[in-house]
Amino acid sequence: MSSTAIVSASDENYQDAVKAAVPLLRAGEVVALPTETVYGLAGNAFDPLAVAKIFSAKERPSFDPLIVHVAHRADLERVCVIPEDIQPTVEKLLNAFWPGPLTIVLPKHPDVPDLVTSGLGTVAVRQSANKIFRAISKELGQPLAAPSANRFGRISPTSAGAVMRELEGRIPLIVDGGACSEGLESTIIHLTAGEKRPTITILRPGPITKEMLQNFGKVERPKRPRDGSAPTAPGMLPSHYAPRTPLLLIENAADFRPQPGKRYGLLSYTGEPGKGYVSLHRWAAMETLSPGNGKLPEAALRLFHLLRKLDEAELDYIVAEPVSEVGLGVAIMDRLRRAAAPI
Repeated sequence: MSSTAIVSASDENYQDAVKAAVPLLRAGEVVALPTETVYGLAGNAFDPLAVAKIFSAKERPSFDPLIVHVAHRADLERVCVIPEDIQPTVEKLLNAFWPGPLTIVLPKHPDVPDLVTSGLGTVAVRQSANKIFRAISKELGQPLAAPSANRFGRISPTSAGAVMRELEGRIPLIVDGGACSEGLESTIIHLTAGEKRPTITILRPGPITKEMLQNFGKVERPKRPRDGSAPTAPGMLPSHYAPRTPLLLIENAADFRPQPGKRYGLLSYTGEPGKGYVSLHRWAAMETLSPGNGKLPEAALRLFHLLRKLDEAELDYIVAEPVSEVGLGVAIMDRLRRAAAPI
């Protein structure tokens, strides 16, 4: 097993991180980098060998495509081809949400390796708002393919320490930019032209919510793919984000039937004794997404971190309490449903 180094960086001081990461990326290696959503495992998107190392380090199946991150909006033309009938809408979305946690699926440029897109004719592309990530990509001079920096199907990492626990010995470098500011992966959308308004299909809910997108077109969600079917874009697999400990998403408190002798932990929404599931059971451990009033942005930011804490608490089961399914709550519930074990 090779060693994995960590270099610290901040939005104001990231030159050491750039000097450490860029030579590795130029040599075809992969590096874990912070974004505003979760930590990404980055490699040169135009280097098929580097992209293959991403799949290998994550143990990710080759049928699951990657997101490509551009440092400059001008780099879009190197990665994708924007159809004329949706170009005005794409421009409006980029002006509103880039750099930021919005990924758009567009027809791919022929130069993008098929491994990046899993053979699909489309590519998912975004521009991260994280200054460290963008500085490294700018210095490299290439777009970066960068899925979450964790083992395939596991809890997404929102800190450098979480990346180390997932990928130590598998990658040469982790750039520690502190905790991620969003905590949930980017929203992924696909656009189709319409007679009056374009249709925006949300392939994966995230920080850019349905309500935020409604000014740009008719917004809809696709049917959820079945287990075993190949995804048509990143973030489409029905089972994902799972802890090692079986997670039970109990959407109705009356359905909770604990087994005798088993240790249960609770992922509570507000942690209030008179609300939700706190008083249902003598929990062996409990973590709270948003103590008190239940603020969805705070819950989204803490979700993966607290799931990881409960996963390390030597429990038999983690019980997740549902959150309000509006705004960011849609994305939180999406992650919980895909992380949940069959009941």
